Amino acid sequence: MAKPRVVVARRMPREVEARVREDYDTWFPAGPPPSPLAMVGAAKEHKADAVTIATNLKLSADIIEALPKHVKIVASFGVGFDHIDVAAAKAKGLIVTNTPDVLTDCTADLAFLLILGASRRAGEYEALMRKGWREALGDRLGVKVSGKTLGIVGLGRIGRAVAQRARGFGMKVLYTDLARLPGELEQGATFVPRLQDLLRQSDIVTLHAPLTDATRKLMDKDAFAAMPAGSVFVNAARGGLVDEDALHDALKSGHLFAAGLDVFASEPEYDLRFRDLPNTFLMPHAGSATQETRNAMGFRVLDNVDAVLSGRPPIDPLWS
Repeated sequence: MAKPRVVVARRMPREVEARVREDYDTWFPAGPPPSPLAMVGAAKEHKADAVTIATNLKLSADIIEALPKHVKIVASFGVGFDHIDVAAAKAKGLIVTNTPDVLTDCTADLAFLLILGASRRAGEYEALMRKGWREALGDRLGVKVSGKTLGIVGLGRIGRAVAQRARGFGMKVLYTDLARLPGELEQGATFVPRLQDLLRQSDIVTLHAPLTDATRKLMDKDAFAAMPAGSVFVNAARGGLVDEDALHDALKSGHLFAAGLDVFASEPEYDLRFRDLPNTFLMPHAGSATQETRNAMGFRVLDNVDAVLSGRPPIDPLWS
């Protein structure tokens, strides 16, 4: 029996690709990841039953329309789906999946690294050590994390995992979301209905909300102004949630003590003004970048493909 045909538009970890080669008739890019149009061309030429993509490949309405009808599923490597026109895919009847759950812990770990790194001036201290140290810290002091109030914007899977870590630091946890969660999910966190109220009460604010039309540039000039002077801002969700001009101004003026950033409005060509600010702790969108998590994500992509091509429902559909 002929193997199902799959276009892999994003190379995956070695162990995952070994399974792809074993189970499918697979097309891999010869060089860099293909453009959306090149992905469509590969799907047509390869007569693909499935396509796997990642967040760097935009699945817009026109690209979805251009995909041949023999493509039954597009499986995305990652939990975010702001790169996908979900309404267009649903209208076409194209199944689209993501990879939730498997990256929760590592992304939460990195978010807490950002909290600690920004608060304790880790970027500055690490640079000082690489220069050979040889000088006193002077007034280059960080701020304490233990016992502070942490405001979480979006208490989904990752937000709840960050809250769990915060409890180990004796932090008071506040959160805001579209609605209050059941008590068993809150785990002692306090619901604050209005974003502005949460910001005013938080020593450290961390974003874990999806990027939608409603949340784009959620953190604007007014939002940063609402945060207490000397507070810390962290974003390990999506760069589009932030007005980067407003964030830069709040950092440069000293209103914010520091920011820990793993995501940016433009990646990897991020705004270099943040590199040049001493009170930023920066990471290259590395929330899921561990061997264990990337393997789990890749296998989850293939599990979704297996399910759909075997006539079963997808495991992680973007709609039901």
